[in-house]
Amino acid sequence: MAFLFGALLGLVLGVGVVMAFARIENSRAEQRRQLAATVSSFSKLSVQDLKTLIPTEAYPSWVSFNQKQKLKWLNQELVKIWPFVNEAASELIKSSVEPVFEQYKSFILASIHFSKLTLGTVAPQFTGVQILDSDSAGITMELDMQWDGNPNIVLDIQTTLGISLPVQVKNIGFTGTLRLLFKPLVAELPCFGAVCVSLREKSKVDFTLKVVGGEMTAIPGISDAIEGTIRDTIEDTLTWPNRIIVPIVPGDYSDLELKPVGLLEVKLVEARDLKNKDLVGKSDPFAVLYIRPLSAKTKKSKTINNDLNPIWNEHYEFVVEDSSTQHLTVKIYDDEGLQPSEIIGCARVDLSDVTPGKVKDVWLELVKDLEIQRDKKPRGQVHLELLYYPFEKQEGVSNPFAGQIQLTSLEKVLKTESNGYDVNQRKNVITRGVLSVTVISAEDIPAMDVMGKADPFVVLYLKKGETKKKTRVVTETLNPIWNQTFDFVVEDALHDLLIVEVWDHDTFGKDYIGRCILTLTRAILEGEFQDTYVLQGAKSGKLNLHFKWTAQPIYRDRDRDQ
Repeated sequence: MAFLFGALLGLVLGVGVVMAFARIENSRAEQRRQLAATVSSFSKLSVQDLKTLIPTEAYPSWVSFNQKQKLKWLNQELVKIWPFVNEAASELIKSSVEPVFEQYKSFILASIHFSKLTLGTVAPQFTGVQILDSDSAGITMELDMQWDGNPNIVLDIQTTLGISLPVQVKNIGFTGTLRLLFKPLVAELPCFGAVCVSLREKSKVDFTLKVVGGEMTAIPGISDAIEGTIRDTIEDTLTWPNRIIVPIVPGDYSDLELKPVGLLEVKLVEARDLKNKDLVGKSDPFAVLYIRPLSAKTKKSKTINNDLNPIWNEHYEFVVEDSSTQHLTVKIYDDEGLQPSEIIGCARVDLSDVTPGKVKDVWLELVKDLEIQRDKKPRGQVHLELLYYPFEKQEGVSNPFAGQIQLTSLEKVLKTESNGYDVNQRKNVITRGVLSVTVISAEDIPAMDVMGKADPFVVLYLKKGETKKKTRVVTETLNPIWNQTFDFVVEDALHDLLIVEVWDHDTFGKDYIGRCILTLTRAILEGEFQDTYVLQGAKSGKLNLHFKWTAQPIYRDRDRDQ
């Protein structure tokens, strides 16, 4: 948003000027290097460390180890320079933000331009400050800030209907954390080459829109379209790892620009025990997944009607810009048809927890809100399979997106000299083969008859297959042993699921006990393994299974898939 953009840029320039004058006495390059190294070292010291090193009588008059006093001083200085920030930033905002508006404008908006722009007389207030762990190349500072500003911002809106509207942005309120990255440290005043400005995470921004001399209701949907454009501009321009780079010392800072560093492949497998949001029947769940919450970067699953334990088995790829700080968010909704969808629950997984090149299979607990987790009521779980694949590991591939059909990330991981997979081919590999499943035994099956026993048997089948396999019935036991092996010819193992169900045999029918839904990824990667799985939908019970995979990679014909 324009006012926020200007405030941040102005603040950065002000901080740069202050730091430059503070170091003006340093005259030699070697002394400047030493000073930069000293600043970096001191940023890692605690308050107690500083008190130990510096005697009280040596403190300057403006220094205090009380954070409130430090913030008071910082806010006072910001108020002094704010009029200059306001004047200097206006033209910079117009030239920088208007092109971004164009990228995210809604179909109802033909163009958005500023007709008036001042940041007002009220400066932001800092409520917290900290120096993060820094490396030798730079220093990172985070400032918690609030702003109830009084800017004068008027947007000239041209609609696709040919109507021109002057829209004023009013009642602005902002709460968030400003991240400043001073990098690289250099041997010239002010001892850093550039400042990267961003918001640490999605921040709270409140504002209202008013048509000058008219009403927003003149064109249906215009208010939502403008508000969505403004919020998308903030989200995709300023929220970390996005950043604005402000050069301080002339130089090439292209290495600081935001660049894709890898792909995250996500398999949305299933959900279980979802909270029912319907009064009649069951919820109709669908999932929304994203790393950056923009419409063009958000994935939506199909809707599974009338099911609180849906199986999706859908696959998505997301571009990752910073695996150390970004996270994947999953939100499960109940489809209400023409009515707005109602959220069932949401979950988040940090990409830093995903080992590059290693498949991560996770069950995530759904919560009502990711930021404020006061509601502890159970909302269900969602099952994901994740694989992060850094671009730098793709040796000999200059553009991983080249070609209309690409290998999935997992197929790239499986590429070896022996199997001959070629990531430059414009074909898609199908991992075809035979899956041998040995149903060894079960433990602690819930009792299903009046005698406290059960007569369990197991049914196995592939999600994309038609053939079902069934074990023999073991009578009157809660800990059956089968040791039976079944072979499945799998046509596309990377995109299929194995469903293993446990049933209780009765004279006149059968009763469902529980199930396990398994991807085939681990079998493909390890070749052979044995593991124990908890029965879903059952009060108790575990299955002991053994897997063996015999692969036969083949290539999918391009013409058949296009």
